[in-house]
Amino acid sequence: MTDEQRLIESLKAGDERAFARLLDEYSSALFRVAMAHVGTRSVAEEVVQETWLGVLNGIDRFEGRSSLKTWIFRILTNTANTRGQRERRVVPFSALGPADDEPSVDADRFFPPDHARYPNHWALGPTAWETPEEGLLSAETRELILRAIDELPEAQRTVVTLRDVQGWSPEEVCDALQLSDGNQRVLLHRARTKVRAVLESYFGAVEETVAVTPAA
Repeated sequence: MTDEQRLIESLKAGDERAFARLLDEYSSALFRVAMAHVGTRSVAEEVVQETWLGVLNGIDRFEGRSSLKTWIFRILTNTANTRGQRERRVVPFSALGPADDEPSVDADRFFPPDHARYPNHWALGPTAWETPEEGLLSAETRELILRAIDELPEAQRTVVTLRDVQGWSPEEVCDALQLSDGNQRVLLHRARTKVRAVLESYFGAVEETVAVTPAA
C-alpha cells in the first residue's frame, strides 16, 4: 500500500491527524488557486472552506481514479466556479492566461530589428551569477524570490508557485487549473523570467556595492 493509499484509508476512517496533514500541505495552494478564480480574499477563503467540507463529505466516495491532490483541486475549481457564477464575478483561470502581445522577456534586452550586426539578438543576455550556491539559498534571497512572486500577475503567480514553490508537475498544474500545456509553459516561463530579472538586479547591486567598498 502506498503512502497516499494509507492516507486515504485514514481519512475514510475519520483520522483527524490525517486531515490536519492535508490542511498543512494544501491550504496555501488552494487559496492561491481560489484567488485566481474569484479574485477577492474573503470569497477565496470561503471557497477553500467549502472545498474542505467537500473533501470531508466526499472522501468515502473517492475511488482513486485520479490522485488525491487532483481530486481535491477539482473540488476547489468546481466550488470556485459555482460560487463565482452565483456572485457574477467568476474569473475563469484560462481567461487569465498569457496575453498574445506580452513578450516573454523585456524587449529592452534585445537589439532592434534594424541593428547593423545583430538584429533581434540579445543586447543584455541572462546573467551568469558567480554567487556561491549557499547565497542563492539564503533566507534573504528566498524572501526576495517570494516577494517577486507575490508581485506577479495572478495567473503567472499561481503557476510559478505551484511549479517552483510547491513542486508540482506540469500535468498536475494543467489539471488543477484547467490549462493547456502550452499556456502553462508560457505562464511559467514569463514568471520565471520576471523573478530572474529581480534577482539579477539584486545581485548586480550587491556586486556594485562590493566593488566600490574600500578594502579594510
